[in-house]
Amino acid sequence: MAANYWVSTQRLHWQFTREELSGIRESLEENDRLFVQQFSIPDRRHLHHWFTQAELAKFVKKLGIRQQAIATAQIYLRRFYLKVEIRRTNPILVMTTALYLACKMEECPQHIRVIVSEARNLWPDFIVSDISKVGECEFFLISEMNSQLIVHQPYRTLLLLQNTLNLSKEETEAASSIINDHYETDIPLLFPPHVVAVTAIFLVIGLNVVQSGLRTANSANNATAAVHNLNSTAFESGSSSVAEAKKQYLVKWLADGQVDIKAMMECTQEIISLYECLEQYDRNKVKEQIVKFVKARGLEK
Repeated sequence: MAANYWVSTQRLHWQFTREELSGIRESLEENDRLFVQQFSIPDRRHLHHWFTQAELAKFVKKLGIRQQAIATAQIYLRRFYLKVEIRRTNPILVMTTALYLACKMEECPQHIRVIVSEARNLWPDFIVSDISKVGECEFFLISEMNSQLIVHQPYRTLLLLQNTLNLSKEETEAASSIINDHYETDIPLLFPPHVVAVTAIFLVIGLNVVQSGLRTANSANNATAAVHNLNSTAFESGSSSVAEAKKQYLVKWLADGQVDIKAMMECTQEIISLYECLEQYDRNKVKEQIVKFVKARGLEK
């Protein structure tokens, strides 16, 4: 295992620019143009929100799986679908298998029969009782990800900075909630984990959000203002716009540190965009689009 993110396979092989991600996805769709034209899919953020909130949440609640494994499973989904066009797969089977594999990697393994049984109970139209299907899909995932399964998460950085930045329990939980949400975006494929953690902390302290992330603030405008504050104060520790001592200390810490401020701004804007995008989220519509191509191609069998 690469304990150092900077020399890890995650940084060397699974960190991209926006242009690279766009090119990869366009190439996948070009190779499957007929199916792409025949079956539309929702906005990727809606799709991953459906995976996470509508389906995965029900699954992990029954099995009591911890957040680290859930986050790793979400990363596996994003990596896999950079290699394989989603319309060629049964997304529920892939999600189930990704969670099964992630539990192994995060040292909280679940028996394959338990995984298949629970998945079958939740999604009888997508999952068959044959456990070999998950086994085959697991091999498929590992192969497409080139056996690069170690994932560095932002949670570790958040815990390390909890004392350094004097975060309360509520602030730490709120930052963790924002980190949970970022897996519904391309952020894990664009930015290092420590940037995500520091961005979450900044948003919590800058917006005084202490319960469930930016969604409770109900204000994208406030978040945008926070981005502006980050840009103008990270290099001016004496700025009068940051009155509270905790904000002042955070700004000074950012100014003295080596965190990429530009990356933080982009990460913040991506999170804001997610919350704005989810205002148009339609769970039934997303499910309908997925069921359509799965059933049409017989991928549920």
